[in-house]
Amino acid sequence: MTKMWEEIMEQPLVLKKTIETNSRVIDELIQELKTREISTVIIAARGTSDHAAVYAKYAIETLVGIPVSLAAPSVFTMYNKRINMKNCFVIGISQSGKAADAIEVVKSAAEQGAVTMSVTNFVDSPLAEASKFHLFCDTGVEKSVAATKTFTSTVYLLINFIAKWAQNAELLEELKSVPDIMNRLFQKTDCLDEVVTRYRFMKECFVLARGINYSIALEAALKIQETTYIRAKAFAVSDFQHGPFAMLERDMPVIIYAPEGPSFKDITEIVKKVKDSGADILVISNNRELRAMGDSSIEIPENLSDYVSPLINVAVAQMFAGKLSVLKGLNPDSPRGLNKVTITR
Repeated sequence: MTKMWEEIMEQPLVLKKTIETNSRVIDELIQELKTREISTVIIAARGTSDHAAVYAKYAIETLVGIPVSLAAPSVFTMYNKRINMKNCFVIGISQSGKAADAIEVVKSAAEQGAVTMSVTNFVDSPLAEASKFHLFCDTGVEKSVAATKTFTSTVYLLINFIAKWAQNAELLEELKSVPDIMNRLFQKTDCLDEVVTRYRFMKECFVLARGINYSIALEAALKIQETTYIRAKAFAVSDFQHGPFAMLERDMPVIIYAPEGPSFKDITEIVKKVKDSGADILVISNNRELRAMGDSSIEIPENLSDYVSPLINVAVAQMFAGKLSVLKGLNPDSPRGLNKVTITR
């Protein structure tokens, strides 16, 4: 068994623990935000943390109604420029807490009196120390290079904080069920074997989703890239039809995340269109009819909101990549050319 697989399976317990660890800090942060007139949220992150930032952007804009900008950290580190963040809420995300460019964004914001928050897995990390408020993933050491439990705990922390900020009691209640839903999903992992075997020889693929699950398409493609070396490319369904669709060829694998919800109509249309192109479709959905349209499919639980389905979909993505890597004779724990901590500036 790989370390990656072990860490995937730890996630239900990790999610329960991370909320207990951060409950007080979340309350203090929300009290601070209530005293400020926040006009914009800015999030600085790289790699897998940037995918968590995309998720947070959708969640904040739809639940809180404040526009969110994803920072270009090189503005601070490469161009040595300073932007006005005085009335902003600035978030830095880095599992290691050592992302030098994200740290510079948060430091600059703090100097201007902005509210600053970080999400890391190390309480003594430079990013944690640079921000006024710190959300601690508290996952324990993640030994596999591919981030699994740190990514999911980051997203879970963010959506619990955002739901509380938005005073959305219904979503907060639904979020409590996520560890148990994930546990039930993990009891049926054998059904993935046949699906993964189908794709053991693929060299390239597209990964599609829309709305908040676009963040998971990005993360799923990254997991496939780094653990199997397959050329995986993620697109929002809306962008895919503006040009990339022309790259489709017969039998090319296309992985489509298709949970029921606001994006379902658009997703259904793209499934039909991709099917007509002759591509090979893997549908990940809680809708039986749509799953039946795929050449293969993976079932996720029913009745998930758009804020919760990404947490389940990312677990599917992690398991798919981990199993495919092993099937191809690779080690997902130590991908070639990669280190656990990547520092860019």
